[in-house]
This record gives sequence, C-alpha cells and structure tokens, in this order.
Amino acid sequence: MLSRRDLDFLLYEWLDVESLTTRERFADHSRETFDAFLDVSQQIAERDFAPHNRKNDLNEPTFDGDRVTIIPEVSHALRVFAESGLLGATMDAEHGGLQLPHVVQRACFLWFQAANTATSAYAMLTGGNAHLLLAHGTQDQIRRYVHPMLEGRFTGTMCLSEPQAGSSLSDVTTRAVPQGDGLYEVTGGKMWISGGDHELSENIIHLVLARVAGAPAGVKGLSLFIVPKRDLETGERNGVTLAGLNHKMGYRGTTNTVLAFDGARAELVGEEGRGLQYMFHMMNEARIGVGSGAVALGYTGYLHALDYARERLQGRPVDAKDPAAPPVPIINHADVRRMLLASKSYVEGGLALMLYCAKLLDEPSAEHDLLLDTLTPIVKAWPSQWCRLADDHAIQIHGGYGYTREYPVEQFYRDNRLNSIHEGTDGIQALDLLGRKVTQKGGAGLGLLLDRIRATAQKSDLGAPVLAACDRLAATTAKVWASGDPAKALANATAYLDAAGHLVIAWMWLEQSIAAGDRPGDFYDGKRIAAKYFVTHELPRIGPMLDLLDSGDTLLLDLEDAWLG
Repeated sequence: MLSRRDLDFLLYEWLDVESLTTRERFADHSRETFDAFLDVSQQIAERDFAPHNRKNDLNEPTFDGDRVTIIPEVSHALRVFAESGLLGATMDAEHGGLQLPHVVQRACFLWFQAANTATSAYAMLTGGNAHLLLAHGTQDQIRRYVHPMLEGRFTGTMCLSEPQAGSSLSDVTTRAVPQGDGLYEVTGGKMWISGGDHELSENIIHLVLARVAGAPAGVKGLSLFIVPKRDLETGERNGVTLAGLNHKMGYRGTTNTVLAFDGARAELVGEEGRGLQYMFHMMNEARIGVGSGAVALGYTGYLHALDYARERLQGRPVDAKDPAAPPVPIINHADVRRMLLASKSYVEGGLALMLYCAKLLDEPSAEHDLLLDTLTPIVKAWPSQWCRLADDHAIQIHGGYGYTREYPVEQFYRDNRLNSIHEGTDGIQALDLLGRKVTQKGGAGLGLLLDRIRATAQKSDLGAPVLAACDRLAATTAKVWASGDPAKALANATAYLDAAGHLVIAWMWLEQSIAAGDRPGDFYDGKRIAAKYFVTHELPRIGPMLDLLDSGDTLLLDLEDAWLG
C-alpha cells in the first residue's frame, strides 16, 4: 500500500521529525512512540481496512426509504480505528487527544487512505468536524459533540453544497430561524454530503451553512450551525431526512447523500455571519486530506504496478536475435520503465509535499501560516491530477488485465478520479491560487514560497533549472496581473496552477536528493534518479504553460458557446 522505508526517510532523514520532541507540546513523545503509531496504523490498515476495500466497492450502500445498509466490515474497521486513539491523535490531551505531531498523524492516516479510501473518509470527515468545533465551539459544545466523536460514538459531516448552488456558496438558500431560546430551526436541502446518513454511529453531527433571516446576500450572510441527526436528549430524529443516495464511480463505500432539513433544531457556532470563515477551518483540512488521499491511491497503484511489472513475462529486448528466447519481465521494456519512473516521481514527490505541509502546522508561526495558506490549493489539486496519472499508468502497465476487476488498479483509478472534484474542483483551486493566494498581502505568500524554493535550489547540483523556473513564475505572475483585469488574468488560471504545482514538486525532489546525499544503496539511488527525472523530464512542462499565460491569451474568454456545437 505504501513504503514504510520511504516514510521513515521523509520523516526522520529529511524532516527530522524527532526534533519536534524538544517542543513542550510533544515532550511526552519520542522516536519510539512515533514508530509505534506508524506500526499500529499499518497493522490496522492491513488487517481491518484493506480486506474489505473491494467488497466495499462492489456492495455500495443501499437505502430502502428508511435505513441505509452498509457492509458490516465498515463499522468494525471504524470501531477499531476509534479505539486506537488515532481520531484525536493531534488534539489536546485535555480533550482526550494524544498531542501527536500533525506530520506523524498525516503519515499514519495515509495508511488508511491507501488501504480503503471509502471507509477512511468517515474518519477523515469526523476528525475535521471535531477540529472545527475545538477551534470555534464553546466548551459545552466541545463536551457534548467532540468528546463523543473521539470515543467513536458520533461521526461528523460538512454540509455546504446545495442542488441549485453546487460550489457557488454565495447562492446557498438554506434558512435558519432563531427560536428565542438560543437555538435555531434550519430548513433547506443539501447535496453531495459524504457520510450524511448511515447506522455506523449513535449520531451524526452535521455542520451546516445556512442564512439567518435578514442576513445579507452572498457569503457574508452565511452562518454555521450544529445540526445533529438525532436529538441528544431524546434520541429522536431531529428534522434531518435522507432524500436519497448518490451513486458515484468511486468512493462507493462512502454514503453520498441528498439531505432535507425541515425545521431541524440547531446550535449556532460562534457568531452569525461568520459561518464561511469558520467552515474554512474544516474545508482547508479536508482539502489537504483529499490531496493526501490522492497521493495514497496513486502510491498504492504505483506499487501494484511495480510488482506486476517485475513478475509479468512478455516480449523480448528490442535487440534480441532469437525469437525462441524466453520472454523477459516487462519492467525491462523502456516504455514500462518510463511509466514507473514517472509514477514514482509523482507519488513520492506528492507524499513529500503532504508531510512538509503537515510539519508546518507543528511549528506554528505567521510565516508558516502564510506558506501553508499559499500551498493549500496546490496540495489539494496537484496530487488529484498527477497522482491519478500514476493510477492511469498502473492500468496501462497491467495491459488488458488493468481494466478488469480481477486486478485492483481500475478501482484505484476510479476512486482517485473523484479527488479532482472533492472539496473544490481543480478549477476552483486554480482561481484561489492565482486570484487570491499569490496576490494577497502584496504577494508576500508567493514571495515566501519562491524564497524557500530558491534557498534549496542554490544547494543542489540540479538547482539551475529550478532557479530559472522561480524567476519565470514570478515574472509571469506580475505580467498576468499587469492589466488589472481579473477576467483576463484568471482566464488561464488552470495552466498557472499546473505550472506552480510542478515547480513545488521539483522543489520537493531537490529537498529529497539533498537529504539522500551520496549515501549508497538502491533506495538512495532511486531518490537521486527520480529527482533528476522530475527536473529534466517533468519541470520543462511548465515552459509552454507560462508562455500561454505570458501571451495574455483570451481564447477562452472570446469563445462563444454556440461554437461548441
């Protein structure tokens, strides 16, 4: 599913995660406790999550008009996960958490995402819900909602999208009416709510964006509410009805729901009108979680393809003279090696980025907050595209077997395809990066990111092309915004996201090659060759992307819908 050797290299030989134990928050931990959590995560993932991954896919949840039915293995796996303490791994000890560094928790959770992304999604959403309430809820709300989540009794969701609005949260119409007793009644419909209904827990805690009567239009009029599926006192349904299940091409084991709220009793989180601000706490965590899931699925697809390529005998070397010579493993063929090396560069580069960003949370500062904010669109979108390509390569390497259900790689691809849509499409992330993140605070976030990349590149013998790419991205950013016309500047935002993402992954590979140094062995040779590959074969892709942006091309703005047929 994953490579423990790679995780150990990234955590201990590159990021020096052990040094975090000198911080007061992590003083009770050590290399031994970190390894113990990694060990137990791998064990639970392999024993309780991976075995029902295919069954989850073939037997997706059903709804009979009253109850949702899910295969029993899902409930068992989530119960084991909750009992391990990993759900509250990074939370404060006073709330039952383990105060584990985010970077170690991220490495642990990747095992579950690689083993069974559908089952792990329930845990990811519940953790994000709990983190939001810890940050913005009252102590009483934390006691009544977060503590049962950490015990595995409650699960959580995020309810943003609506059928008519999709990703356009300005158009949310769900209403909340004050009842005079400190509570509200929420009425409206929500769509695409993962984990929105099931019988896996005693209760489901929905975090719902809604508009209080009289609130202004747009996102500034949104407030955030806690809406439990069942009343905490009586256990009766709380005006939340499952209107139906959506059936997806991947993540089939995660219920994806249409929910109707009809006078559901709700508690306000924080202040009215600040709902989207609070929700971003969970949204950004979910975006990083989606990126991590894309890495995990790409990584396991790559490892399956690697094993298959070493075992599958087919064909002969191009210079073979004897047609009766025995066939060779397909890994000996240059095009198979191309796909494997490309996949390795994507998934190991993506994994490095996930762990790097997680460690930023463990060393909080204004600078690290700004850097993580700038990187978040890339963290979400780049793996969703390029680690999915690793799964595409895995299918190709398996040949005809790759798209049959007898092999798991076709499921990895289908599961991974959803990640480009979850938590904001790639296009939305592109608009966020170019339209907001690189321009805010006078471009300070982009400047900080490029400074970090340049500092690494100056220490590497592969650094020259990366330094040149930094200069180009900075110049292109300035040129794109020179006109002051947002529509024109953002017309090719997706190309900008792709270019910036490839530059960031090149940086991650320089970091890994420096950490590998000149140490001998196949593992370190593999790091060095993958770094060289990415810089020499992948980084040049950004040239045409930046040329397009520099040109000020407006083809997409000028395009008439009638011309599309």
